[in-house]
Amino acid sequence: MTALNEAPTSSLRLSGLVPGENPRLARVRARAAARESIHDARRDARATRRRRTPEELRAVVERGQAQLHASAGSPEADAEAVIAWAVREFGPWLAVASSMQDTVLSHLVAQQLPFVDVLFGDTGYHFAETLGTRGAVDIELDVNVVDVRPELTVAEQDAAYGPRLHDRDPEACCAMRKVAPMKQALQGYEAWATGVRRSETAARANAPLITWDERNGVVKINPIAAWSDEQVADYAARHGLVVNPLLADGYPSVGCEPCTARPLPGQDARSGRWAGRDKDECGLHV
Repeated sequence: MTALNEAPTSSLRLSGLVPGENPRLARVRARAAARESIHDARRDARATRRRRTPEELRAVVERGQAQLHASAGSPEADAEAVIAWAVREFGPWLAVASSMQDTVLSHLVAQQLPFVDVLFGDTGYHFAETLGTRGAVDIELDVNVVDVRPELTVAEQDAAYGPRLHDRDPEACCAMRKVAPMKQALQGYEAWATGVRRSETAARANAPLITWDERNGVVKINPIAAWSDEQVADYAARHGLVVNPLLADGYPSVGCEPCTARPLPGQDARSGRWAGRDKDECGLHV
């Protein structure tokens, strides 16, 4: 591993402590200093080569699928192996997407690529609990949270399209507040890792580990595609990770507040998203 991929905070957690200083505060400060240092180093590293073309990245996808997907006599690679491949292939050109429902994927990637950019779609409609989770992640994890915001504020959107567009045309609202901003943000990367899992919905049942994301022109990586809800919860508990409090309040899938409800008993986890409509995806993963 290069210096860019070495965990920088482990040696800083206890060094430089001022007598009487709160150890947690010292860790937060050390993490902030390490984040800035790694960010500068990655910026310099990215400047040493151009972003690869779509044709070149499609070839990377083919290599990744050959190495990591299941084949005759070879099982599918586990999450850690998928992430290790992604770090080798993309390094500073890799980002993680997070809705701040949980922090499992961000933690997994940060173990191998400390202070990886974590793209958070800040739509302007999030629950307070989600924004609180985002703030905690910024303090507690070795990641660099990047807020991805729409071109228009909620007030500007209301003025242009009328209030509560999410009720009248949720597809248009998602397109403006989630899909378009994320597409723009991803132009600065070659690949993004997402938390898409096959157990979530029928539409995600065949999610591959590695694929070409035609809409965004990047490689899409789903390291925990095979994980169950129980595996996600167990990993979070074992590592003491930040989890959105709404998960313990009857919301197994968390999105924007106006479009998220608690599912009815017996329904799948995402049935509370845009409840009552023929819609269970915002458009980022279709």
